[in-house]
Amino acid sequence: MLEKIDLSKKMDKKKEKQVYERESARLAVLQRACKAAGIPVMIVFEGLGASGKGTQINRLIQALDPRGFVVHAVNKESEEEAMHPFLWRFWTKIPPNGQIAVFDRSWYRTVLTDRFEKRTPEKALPQAFEDIRSFEEQLTSGGYVIIKLFLYISREEQKKRFQKLLKNEETAWRVSPQDLQRNKRYKEYLAMNEEMLQKTDTDYAPWTIVEAEHRDYAAAKIISIVADRLQYELDRRQQKAAVEKEKPADTEQFRSGALSGVDLSKKLTREEYKKRLEALQNRLSFLHNELYRLRIPVVLGFEGWDAGGKGGAIKRLTSHLDPRGYLVHPTASPNATERQYHYLWRFWKDMPKDGHITIFDRTWYGRVMVERIEGFCTEEEWRRAYREINEMEHHLTNSGAVVLKFWMQIDKDEQERRFTERMNTPEKQWKITDEDWRNREKWDQYEVAVNEMLLRTSTTYAPWIIVEGNDKYYARVKVLETVVHAIEKKIEEKRQES
Repeated sequence: MLEKIDLSKKMDKKKEKQVYERESARLAVLQRACKAAGIPVMIVFEGLGASGKGTQINRLIQALDPRGFVVHAVNKESEEEAMHPFLWRFWTKIPPNGQIAVFDRSWYRTVLTDRFEKRTPEKALPQAFEDIRSFEEQLTSGGYVIIKLFLYISREEQKKRFQKLLKNEETAWRVSPQDLQRNKRYKEYLAMNEEMLQKTDTDYAPWTIVEAEHRDYAAAKIISIVADRLQYELDRRQQKAAVEKEKPADTEQFRSGALSGVDLSKKLTREEYKKRLEALQNRLSFLHNELYRLRIPVVLGFEGWDAGGKGGAIKRLTSHLDPRGYLVHPTASPNATERQYHYLWRFWKDMPKDGHITIFDRTWYGRVMVERIEGFCTEEEWRRAYREINEMEHHLTNSGAVVLKFWMQIDKDEQERRFTERMNTPEKQWKITDEDWRNREKWDQYEVAVNEMLLRTSTTYAPWIIVEGNDKYYARVKVLETVVHAIEKKIEEKRQES
């Protein structure tokens, strides 16, 4: 495909200057319009070595207000980045609403240079392509604009540019041995790029090939493409806002579900509880060391009814763990900064590195529960979230993480008893709020949402565990047993792999 592209395209200096100045002025206006509309933009520069990515990025950003963009140069993973799923470092770099992020190379590194240098094994490529498509679809579905530019030059032109750089001591450092190796094996590496383009060229994030042998032509084309795309996205959003009407959700089928079959009579005696609790906590303490040694990350999510016992279960879970190896994140309503990003951003940035445990006290499932019921997101957004969440959790587990999600289940009578106890106990009054009582009035709506959530997002790789919580002793022991068994299983798998 690429070899058929006409690389001789060029533009005379006068015309190039006219186009560049006209489109620069238009782009400046469009940047301000995107900022006002709260549209986040990601511009990706990929391409062959010495194709001029740095030069073209510099020419593009001359038209932009520097307060409204950031440029990310993506090189080999840092030690910190290597201890997370490979998309983590890009989720942490996505721009907030109204801002532009420019990437000099990107998440495609894993299927290009890393693949060429054998750091990404061939058997891992299908999943890597799937993860990349999922990443881009989640962002664009959430309102992001992704503009992907691939700069293409011939083997002869690339070799000439490398030689020119190598002749000058001040620029020779820019040519690595790997660059020269890719030029030597140009056809092989070009085939990898073609496969990447074919497998990731989508309606929501299409590729544009830029003929880059003539820099002025490439600069004019790039700035025109970016301006055209931003204008299109602004027009599309205005048209969508004018005609969009929400349809009522069809939730009748979820009025009975997994929650209706939970046996809340299960309980333990105090003596049995203390005995089993101590044994499980000691076992988990030992396993925590093994997790660190084998570099296995663990993600634990807790959801449930207000006063369902999340805090008590987390406290018993962490009491014997090394505090340097775990974090507990209490999830509140998104703050002003967090609302400027994709809703998954604030969870991605807090995912554990290899060998560590992160516990979320309430999670990303707020999108399909409280945000759904309270109208903080549209029906289209919460319906789409089931797929987005499954994909995020799949990426985590594919990267070696243990992912478990606990729903702490109690009945309405037990909740009322606990609410009343909190109100009548001075040291517990901080736990009860007016909002808790208001949420209780919407119990039936929440039950429908929870049943649908459990059905759509309990997977083999990231299962939901419904915890019978009327008896706190039973609930805490079940949580600990589940975590211990899951970690033991993962450790055994890890040992067999090595």
